[in-house]
Amino acid sequence: MTFTLAELAAHTAAQLIGDPNARITGVNTLDEATQDDASFLANPRYAHAMKQSAAGVICVASGIALPESRNYLVSDNPSKVFQKIAELLLPIGKSGFAGIHPTAVIHETAKIHKSVQVGPYATIDRDAKIDEGTVIGAHVSIGYEVQIGSHCYFHPSSVVRERCKIGNRVILQPGAVIGSCGFGFIPDAAGRYQKLEQLGIVILEDDVEIGANSTIDRSRYKATIIRRGTKIDNLCQIAHNVEIGQHNVIAAQTGIAGSTKTGKYVMLGGQVGVVGHIELEDEVMVASRGGISKSLKKGKYRGSPATPIQEYHRHEIHLRRIEEYVERIKELEKKVYTPST
Repeated sequence: MTFTLAELAAHTAAQLIGDPNARITGVNTLDEATQDDASFLANPRYAHAMKQSAAGVICVASGIALPESRNYLVSDNPSKVFQKIAELLLPIGKSGFAGIHPTAVIHETAKIHKSVQVGPYATIDRDAKIDEGTVIGAHVSIGYEVQIGSHCYFHPSSVVRERCKIGNRVILQPGAVIGSCGFGFIPDAAGRYQKLEQLGIVILEDDVEIGANSTIDRSRYKATIIRRGTKIDNLCQIAHNVEIGQHNVIAAQTGIAGSTKTGKYVMLGGQVGVVGHIELEDEVMVASRGGISKSLKKGKYRGSPATPIQEYHRHEIHLRRIEEYVERIKELEKKVYTPST
């Protein structure tokens, strides 16, 4: 595939500065791109890399100082422009298995739209319902009475257990498990733990994406809910009865304990830990490895326990000077200490 810069500008609605006839055949990073590649400046702090780059065109934001004699596509969102170019030059392929593969095992009561694609060795249990345009990958397991909306994509070896409800355009990455049992046990008189059956379900609303090997536990008797537009990274654990609000972003290895609720537009960095039975208000942001032990109001937090980020930074400054403080205390002690006679 090859495009002129004039064609790329038209496709992306970006302002072209430079040669409209220059041709682009690939995409690459600023430091590795050649004159045939498109690249982009993600952060102004890397402006020096832009100056040294050999890229044939660079996607940049408005207001960036531009070295002369180069080609640029200027917009308010250079990352989005670059993504459009990448999708043009690196088109997404399709599986070679069209329709329903003969090795798939589908219960006779399942209701599957004629446009649904089912890959090798997938299983679909009784009374499951799958709407149009959905793709069920190889070795995917769909439990009984599961409801799946339209244009979803379930990658190989993902699992949706019994009675869970999936909205439209939901993506499950490989190994994602929807509806695993919540971690519920109760000790008997001898101290041996007995399993509490988890009888609820999981609901994933429209446009949710669940990362590889992440698990969303079913509730004990109601529903664990992931609201519309939320994106959950790989290796995350969402416990039973949790309710995740709309358009949250949750990074890898984050764990959220049972019955916690989050508002809209919450962002949790990698390896954040959240205790159960608390609430995070709209637009809470917690940096990586934060530990959340109580409900949080809108704002930015860092550390464990999670602290308002400006307060955290003040503490960090003091901690970095701890040796100096210790020496100063010792000197003060020498001045005020009077030995007994």
